[in-house]
Amino acid sequence: MPTLLDSPAVVAGLELPNRLVMAPMTRFRSPGGVPTGEVADYYRRRAENGIGLIITEGTLVGHPTASHETTVPRMTAGAAETGWRQVTDAVHAAGGHIAAQLWHLGSERRPVDGVEAWTPSGAGGHAMTTAEIDVIVEAFAEAARVAARAGFDAVEIHAAHGYLLDEFLWPETNHRTDAFGGSPARRAAFPAEVIRAVRGELPVIVRFSQFKERDHGARIASSAGELEQILTVLADAGADVFHASQRRFWEPAFPGSPRNLAGWAHELTGRPTITVGSVALTRDVTQMSRLLAGLAHGEFDLVALGRILLGNPDWARLLTENRLAEVRDFEKSHEDTYH
Repeated sequence: MPTLLDSPAVVAGLELPNRLVMAPMTRFRSPGGVPTGEVADYYRRRAENGIGLIITEGTLVGHPTASHETTVPRMTAGAAETGWRQVTDAVHAAGGHIAAQLWHLGSERRPVDGVEAWTPSGAGGHAMTTAEIDVIVEAFAEAARVAARAGFDAVEIHAAHGYLLDEFLWPETNHRTDAFGGSPARRAAFPAEVIRAVRGELPVIVRFSQFKERDHGARIASSAGELEQILTVLADAGADVFHASQRRFWEPAFPGSPRNLAGWAHELTGRPTITVGSVALTRDVTQMSRLLAGLAHGEFDLVALGRILLGNPDWARLLTENRLAEVRDFEKSHEDTYH
C-alpha cells in the first residue's frame, strides 16, 4: 500500500528512505548503563523492517544528577560508547538511520546515594545555580561528542514530559527570576544553551510537549503566541527538527485551528517536524487519512510510532505490503517483551 509514508525525505541533511520514525521508549535493558548485543538486535530489527529513522530510548548524560536508574543506557565514554557503536553499526548495516536521545530526569531522579535531584526552582530537589546550569550544559555537550564518536546520525534533546529541560519550560516548575525564568522566551534559555552546545557535533532534534508524565493537562504555552516565543528561541539556538509529543496526534493544539502540535511547530518556525501520539495502536487505521493529509499539506514531515512497534517490529513492512490485518494490536504486556 504505497503512500506518502513510504516517500523519501531529506531532513536535517539526513536522506531518509521514508517518513517513518521509531519513537523513543525506555526499555531498561542496559545493565550498568551499557547497551548489549541484545539492544543492538532490538534496534536492528526495526531498521531492517523499514523504519527510516530510529530515535533511541532516553540515554542519560554523564552527571550524577541525571538519573538513579541502573539499567537505563548512558551516553558516556568507555563501555557505553563501545556498546552504542555496536548498535549504530547494526542499524546502518540494515539500511537505517539512528539518533540518540539525550536525557536528564530533573526532579524525577530519586535522591539516592546522597545525590539530590537538580531542578529549576527547588520543587522536588535542589534549585540549580547558574554555575550548575553550565555543568549540565557541558554534560549534554560531552554526551553529543560521545554519540558522534559512536556513529549516530543525529541527537535528540529530550525537553518534554516533565524532565529537567521541560521543567525549565513549564511555568509551574520554573519560578526563577534570573535570565532562565519569567517569560516564555526566558524559560527557554537553558534548553537553548544545551542546543548551542551540541549542535556542532550532529544534527539536533528537539522533543517537546505540553503534557507531563505526572500532569496530562499541563501546558508550557497557553497560546500559539507563547509557543512561538519558546520555539523561536530554540530554533535560533540551532534546533534542526522539532519532535512534538502529544498523547493523541489528531487533536488540535490550540482552539480555532485543526493544526496539531507538530503542525504549529512547523508553522511557527519553518523547521521540519515529527508528529507522534497514539499513532496506529491497533490494526484499525481510522486515523491514517489524518496522517496522510498532514503529510500532504506539509503540516508535518515525519511520523513517529511507539508502542505498536513493541509487538510489531515489522509494522512498516506490513504497511508497504498491504498486510496490516496481520498487525498485533498493542497490549500492555508488549512492554515486557524485547524482540
